[in-house]
Amino acid sequence: MATGTGDMAIRATRMLNPKQVVGVDISGQMLAEGRKKIEKLGLNSQIQLEKGDSENLHFSDNSFDVTMAAFGVRNFENLEKGLSEMRRVLKPGGQLCIIEFSRPRPAFINNLYQFYMSLVAPQIAKAFKQDKQAYQYLNKSAKAFPERKDFTAILDKVGFKQTSYKALTFGMCCIYSATK
Repeated sequence: MATGTGDMAIRATRMLNPKQVVGVDISGQMLAEGRKKIEKLGLNSQIQLEKGDSENLHFSDNSFDVTMAAFGVRNFENLEKGLSEMRRVLKPGGQLCIIEFSRPRPAFINNLYQFYMSLVAPQIAKAFKQDKQAYQYLNKSAKAFPERKDFTAILDKVGFKQTSYKALTFGMCCIYSATK
Protein backbone atom coordinates (compact mmCIF):
# COMPACT_ATOMS: atom_id res chain seq x y z
CA MET A 1 0.00 0.00 0.00
CA ALA A 2 1.10 3.58 -0.70
CA THR A 3 3.83 2.11 -2.91
CA GLY A 4 4.79 5.45 -4.44
CA THR A 5 7.64 4.81 -6.85
CA GLY A 6 7.92 1.16 -5.79
CA ASP A 7 10.99 1.26 -3.57
CA MET A 8 9.58 -1.19 -1.00
CA ALA A 9 8.21 -3.46 -3.74
CA ILE A 10 11.70 -3.59 -5.25
CA ARG A 11 13.29 -4.25 -1.88
CA ALA A 12 10.79 -7.01 -1.04
CA THR A 13 11.38 -8.62 -4.42
CA ARG A 14 15.13 -8.60 -3.99
CA MET A 15 15.05 -9.85 -0.40
CA LEU A 16 12.28 -12.45 -0.63
CA ASN A 17 12.14 -13.37 -4.33
CA PRO A 18 8.35 -13.86 -4.35
CA LYS A 19 6.39 -14.92 -7.45
CA GLN A 20 4.73 -11.53 -7.58
CA VAL A 21 4.50 -8.22 -5.73
CA VAL A 22 1.60 -5.85 -6.37
CA GLY A 23 2.11 -2.23 -5.38
CA VAL A 24 -0.89 0.09 -5.01
CA ASP A 25 -0.88 3.87 -4.85
CA ILE A 26 -3.38 6.64 -5.50
CA SER A 27 -0.85 8.77 -7.43
CA GLY A 28 -0.57 7.96 -11.11
CA GLN A 29 2.56 10.13 -11.43
CA MET A 30 4.38 8.23 -8.68
CA LEU A 31 3.39 4.92 -10.26
CA ALA A 32 4.66 6.04 -13.68
CA GLU A 33 8.07 6.82 -12.15
CA GLY A 34 8.03 3.48 -10.35
CA ARG A 35 7.26 1.57 -13.55
CA LYS A 36 10.28 3.16 -15.25
CA LYS A 37 12.50 2.17 -12.32
CA ILE A 38 11.14 -1.41 -12.28
CA GLU A 39 11.61 -1.79 -16.02
CA LYS A 40 15.19 -0.49 -15.80
CA LEU A 41 15.90 -3.08 -13.08
CA GLY A 42 14.35 -5.89 -15.13
CA LEU A 43 11.72 -6.70 -12.51
CA ASN A 44 8.59 -6.31 -14.70
CA SER A 45 7.72 -9.99 -14.44
CA GLN A 46 7.67 -9.87 -10.62
CA ILE A 47 6.37 -6.39 -9.75
CA GLN A 48 3.07 -4.93 -10.89
CA LEU A 49 2.07 -1.39 -9.91
CA GLU A 50 -1.61 -0.44 -9.89
CA LYS A 51 -3.52 2.73 -9.23
CA GLY A 52 -5.91 2.30 -6.34
CA ASP A 53 -7.36 3.70 -3.15
CA SER A 54 -6.37 2.10 0.15
CA GLU A 55 -9.94 2.35 1.38
CA ASN A 56 -11.50 0.56 -1.61
CA LEU A 57 -9.11 -2.11 -2.85
CA HIS A 58 -10.31 -3.97 -5.95
CA PHE A 59 -8.74 -7.28 -4.91
CA SER A 60 -10.73 -10.28 -3.73
CA ASP A 61 -10.85 -11.28 -0.08
CA ASN A 62 -7.96 -13.50 1.05
CA SER A 63 -5.73 -12.68 -1.95
CA PHE A 64 -2.30 -11.90 -0.44
CA ASP A 65 0.20 -13.53 1.89
CA VAL A 66 1.53 -10.17 3.10
CA THR A 67 0.34 -6.58 3.07
CA MET A 68 2.80 -3.82 3.83
CA ALA A 69 3.23 -0.08 3.78
CA ALA A 70 6.25 2.10 4.43
CA PHE A 71 5.71 5.68 5.51
CA GLY A 72 2.31 5.92 3.84
CA VAL A 73 -0.33 4.74 6.29
CA ARG A 74 -0.24 8.10 8.09
CA ASN A 75 -1.67 9.58 4.86
CA PHE A 76 -4.75 7.34 4.76
CA GLU A 77 -7.82 9.54 4.81
CA ASN A 78 -9.68 7.01 6.96
CA LEU A 79 -7.06 4.99 8.84
CA GLU A 80 -9.39 2.26 10.14
CA LYS A 81 -11.00 1.74 6.73
CA GLY A 82 -7.60 1.46 5.02
CA LEU A 83 -6.32 -0.99 7.63
CA SER A 84 -9.54 -3.01 7.38
CA GLU A 85 -9.02 -3.26 3.63
CA MET A 86 -5.44 -4.41 4.15
CA ARG A 87 -6.77 -7.10 6.48
CA ARG A 88 -9.59 -8.09 4.11
CA VAL A 89 -7.23 -8.88 1.23
CA LEU A 90 -4.88 -10.90 3.45
CA LYS A 91 -5.17 -14.67 3.48
CA PRO A 92 -5.91 -16.25 6.88
CA GLY A 93 -2.61 -16.33 8.75
CA GLY A 94 -1.24 -13.60 6.47
CA GLN A 95 1.13 -10.98 7.82
CA LEU A 96 0.86 -7.21 8.00
CA CYS A 97 4.00 -5.07 8.13
CA ILE A 98 3.93 -1.28 8.46
CA ILE A 99 6.87 1.07 8.91
CA GLU A 100 5.87 4.52 10.06
CA PHE A 101 7.37 7.63 11.58
CA SER A 102 7.19 8.02 15.34
CA ARG A 103 8.35 10.43 17.98
CA PRO A 104 11.62 9.56 19.69
CA ARG A 105 11.24 8.65 23.37
CA PRO A 106 14.37 9.97 25.03
CA ALA A 107 13.33 13.60 25.72
CA PHE A 108 16.66 15.01 24.59
CA ILE A 109 16.52 13.18 21.24
CA ASN A 110 12.86 14.08 20.80
CA ASN A 111 13.61 17.78 21.35
CA LEU A 112 16.40 17.70 18.77
CA TYR A 113 14.19 15.79 16.35
CA GLN A 114 11.29 18.25 16.74
CA PHE A 115 13.61 21.22 16.30
CA TYR A 116 15.09 19.70 13.16
CA MET A 117 11.74 18.69 11.62
CA SER A 118 9.96 21.93 12.51
CA LEU A 119 12.62 24.49 11.68
CA VAL A 120 15.80 23.14 10.13
CA ALA A 121 14.51 20.68 7.47
CA PRO A 122 12.02 23.14 5.90
CA GLN A 123 14.68 25.85 5.73
CA ILE A 124 17.20 23.49 4.14
CA ALA A 125 14.55 22.48 1.62
CA LYS A 126 13.84 26.13 0.85
CA ALA A 127 17.55 26.90 0.45
CA PHE A 128 17.94 24.06 -2.06
CA LYS A 129 14.76 25.09 -3.88
CA GLN A 130 12.91 22.03 -2.64
CA ASP A 131 9.32 21.97 -1.44
CA LYS A 132 9.44 23.47 2.06
CA GLN A 133 5.74 22.70 2.56
CA ALA A 134 6.32 19.00 1.91
CA TYR A 135 8.71 18.86 4.88
CA GLN A 136 6.24 20.80 7.00
CA TYR A 137 3.49 18.36 6.01
CA LEU A 138 5.75 15.39 6.82
CA ASN A 139 6.33 16.75 10.32
CA LYS A 140 2.64 17.56 10.86
CA SER A 141 1.41 14.17 9.62
CA ALA A 142 4.01 12.28 11.69
CA LYS A 143 2.94 14.18 14.82
CA ALA A 144 -0.74 13.40 14.21
CA PHE A 145 -0.24 9.68 13.62
CA PRO A 146 -1.25 7.39 16.50
CA GLU A 147 1.89 5.59 17.49
CA ARG A 148 3.08 2.54 19.35
CA LYS A 149 0.36 1.16 21.65
CA ASP A 150 -2.27 3.54 20.25
CA PHE A 151 -1.66 2.24 16.74
CA THR A 152 -1.55 -1.42 17.78
CA ALA A 153 -4.90 -0.83 19.56
CA ILE A 154 -6.34 0.32 16.21
CA LEU A 155 -4.93 -2.78 14.53
CA ASP A 156 -6.61 -4.89 17.24
CA LYS A 157 -9.87 -3.00 16.75
CA VAL A 158 -10.02 -3.76 13.01
CA GLY A 159 -9.44 -7.47 13.69
CA PHE A 160 -5.71 -8.12 13.52
CA LYS A 161 -4.11 -10.52 15.99
CA GLN A 162 -0.63 -10.73 17.50
CA THR A 163 -0.10 -6.99 17.02
CA SER A 164 3.28 -5.62 18.02
CA TYR A 165 5.76 -2.87 17.30
CA LYS A 166 9.48 -2.36 17.43
CA ALA A 167 10.96 1.12 17.75
CA LEU A 168 14.01 1.90 15.59
CA THR A 169 16.58 4.71 15.52
CA PHE A 170 15.83 6.14 18.97
CA GLY A 171 12.13 5.69 18.20
CA MET A 172 12.07 7.94 15.12
CA CYS A 173 10.15 5.19 13.36
CA CYS A 174 8.48 1.93 14.29
CA ILE A 175 7.87 -1.37 12.54
CA TYR A 176 4.37 -2.66 13.27
CA SER A 177 3.40 -6.25 12.62
CA ALA A 178 0.20 -8.22 12.93
CA THR A 179 -1.49 -11.38 11.69
CA LYS A 180 -4.90 -12.03 10.18
